[in-house]
Amino acid sequence: MTTPSEAARKEPLHDFSDCHSGILKKLDMLGELPALLDPAARAREIAATALEFFREAIFEHHLDEERELFPAVLQSAEKGAEHDKVQALAKRLTDEHRELETIWKRLESELKRVAKGQDSHLDAAEVERLVTRYRAHAEFEEKEFLPLSQAILSRNSHHMAALGLSLHMRHAPKKPATYI
Repeated sequence: MTTPSEAARKEPLHDFSDCHSGILKKLDMLGELPALLDPAARAREIAATALEFFREAIFEHHLDEERELFPAVLQSAEKGAEHDKVQALAKRLTDEHRELETIWKRLESELKRVAKGQDSHLDAAEVERLVTRYRAHAEFEEKEFLPLSQAILSRNSHHMAALGLSLHMRHAPKKPATYI
């Protein structure tokens, strides 16, 4: 049987032992940190790249299609069934552009937080929806609209050249006006 004076002598050591178990748990957590730094840096990089790419490339791509490609193909399509088909395809693709842009806008603020290394509530399902929907959109455009566009615009080399020039002018660097 332990006397009260013996218990008092053992208790201070017990406190030190308990303290070490808490320290060791925290050190184990700290030991996990290096393995998490690379994925965290990759997450920031992916988010920053996505933010830049969507604004500078994808939105511009949609505008190119809607302002240049779709009207050029519509204008060159034969009246009747071909024109109606092009019109329906262009409407579908334009509607998909708006849908994809809407999904993007819902993700954008949280992606900005990720890019800055801040806490984020990025919706994984919404990211998956964007990726899946864009893949389907691109596949449809590649299989349906672009081959039809090629066939229609190739009938007249001037139509293809006009589209090329129009796209070039849209993306040509803007030079300031100079005076002589």
